[in-house]
Order: sequence, then structure tokens, then C-alpha cells
Amino acid sequence: MTKAIRFFETGGPEVLRLESVEVGAPGPGQVRVRHTRIAVNFIDIYFRIGRYPAPLPAGVGSGLGSDAVGVVEAVGEGVTFLQPGDRVGYMLGPLGAYSEARVMPAEVLIKLPDSISDDTASTLIMKGLTVQYLFRQVYPLKAGDTILYHAAAGGVGLIACQWAKALGVTMIGTVGSDEKAAAAKAAGCTHVINYNRENFAQRVRELTDGKGVPVVYDSVGKDTLMGSLDSLQKKGTLVSNGTSSGPVLIDTTLLAAKGSLWVTRPAMVDYALPRPNMLKMADELFDLVSKGLIVSEPKQRFALADAAEAHRALESRGTIGATILTV
Repeated sequence: MTKAIRFFETGGPEVLRLESVEVGAPGPGQVRVRHTRIAVNFIDIYFRIGRYPAPLPAGVGSGLGSDAVGVVEAVGEGVTFLQPGDRVGYMLGPLGAYSEARVMPAEVLIKLPDSISDDTASTLIMKGLTVQYLFRQVYPLKAGDTILYHAAAGGVGLIACQWAKALGVTMIGTVGSDEKAAAAKAAGCTHVINYNRENFAQRVRELTDGKGVPVVYDSVGKDTLMGSLDSLQKKGTLVSNGTSSGPVLIDTTLLAAKGSLWVTRPAMVDYALPRPNMLKMADELFDLVSKGLIVSEPKQRFALADAAEAHRALESRGTIGATILTV
């Protein structure tokens, strides 16, 4: 038996329960992983509250958690590229990462370099690869570009600050407090806007001599939508990569009126698969880490049993950087 977080109905953090579950032997093409660190991502909250559907009761194999780091305990038939003792991380595959151990499809596992600790890896697999596909694939950035990036002091945001700096990109980031502004600035964000004090769209126009930016990365959603559109130059692109404040609803005639704007809602799975592309993405990320251009450690830690508290902290918007569960 092993422990896992399960929930039997959607709702607030209080629906999460720590329970004993069975974890069997891996079948063909599978491995059993014992977790050491589990990442807490905002998408986990979407599943818990029912914004994204999950089969109930939810636990190992369904429901909650898509991003973790651990050690391979056993491999199933046909798995040749992993062996017991290998350190791995993952961000795709079936839900259910909020657990001490689980069986996973081998094809979604990424072997970790010895030089990257479990702590660092737990902040990089989903969050770092999210920056990779946003910056290198969805809207490929180049030196000299200027971008607007919302939630610049979040777990993904702090990595984005560093990656933008490494690329020679001028990043304008938004945050909600002076403490978060300092964190984003320290990570390499060129200009930081506290949206509780300034109109960020107006400030973006000031910083770009009235032109606006060619691309906005917006993980906030409903609350920032209009300001994001108003920050774009003609034929600019809104990358809607999250909806932490609520869903995004757009009247397409508005896009024409504001300068023939483009909008995309990308999904990681479409950029990370097939497996060779995921490994290529990871190689680029790990190379930047090995060169010291990206430094990432968890800022908040909770025990697996305290997953509900981790969710409360994340929903409070008071966290900075990455939040993890330890096993």
C-alpha cells in the first residue's frame, strides 16, 4: 500500500484526502516510480474545482497532479531506455502525481542529469518546459524582441524572466506586489509593472514609445484580457496560456477593431509530443541550467499530506515562484 491524495467531489481544498491505495507492478511499456518531489501547478486547482473534468473518485491514475520527480523502482516488459534506480521527471501522462508512488507509461518519463537536484527538477519539468514551448515554439522569440508577460513572479514566470534574458529579449512583466516585483527584477525581467498601482497597458505603451508589443503571454485570463489586447501592436499575438482569474471569451470583431490581432490557446501536449520533441525541449532547458543561465529552486514546500494547504497558498496569490509537495 502507498499514500495518495484523492477527492470524491469537486470543491475547495478541503475535499482533498490522504488515503491508502494499491500500486501494482508495471505492465508492458510501463514503469513504477517512487516520488520524491511533486510539483503543484495551477491546473491542479482547475481539476479540483471542476473547471476541467476528472473522473471521481480521483487519486492515483486520475484526478490530480501531472508533474513530479522520482526514482524508477521497476520496469515492465519492453522498456529498454530506463532501469531501476534511474532518476526521472514527467509532466504528461495520466493524472495522479499526488502520491508516494505510481505506475506510469515509460514514454512520458524524462531521465534527469546527475547535475540537477530533485528540488530543481521539480520546478523545471512542467514549468521550464512550458517556457520552452511558449518562447521557442508557440511564438519563437529572438534577440531584440520586446514582450509582455503576466505573472512574472510565478513558478513559470521566474523561469521566463531568466530565459528571456538569456535570449536577449526585453521582458515587461506584471506582478501584484512589491515583493513579487523585486523577485521578477532579480530574475532578469527588464521592466516590472505592479498592476495594483499602474494601468499595465498604458505603461506598456509608454515603454514601447506608443507601439505596443508584438506578443503578450497571458496566463491570468479574464481579468487581464482587455489590457493584454490593448498592449499589442497591430497584427500582434495574444498567447492565452492560462485562466487563473477565469475563462477568456473573445468577440472576434474586437480583434479586427484593435488591429487585426491573433489569439492562440496552446496546449503543452501538442508541442511536446511525440517523445523525441519532448526530449529535445528538455535538452535545451537542461543546457541553460548547466550554464547557470536558469537557476530554479522551490520557494514553498508542503508535505504530501498537506496538499490542501498548498492549494490554499497558491490560490491566495501570495506565493512567489514554485510550490512543491515533498514525499
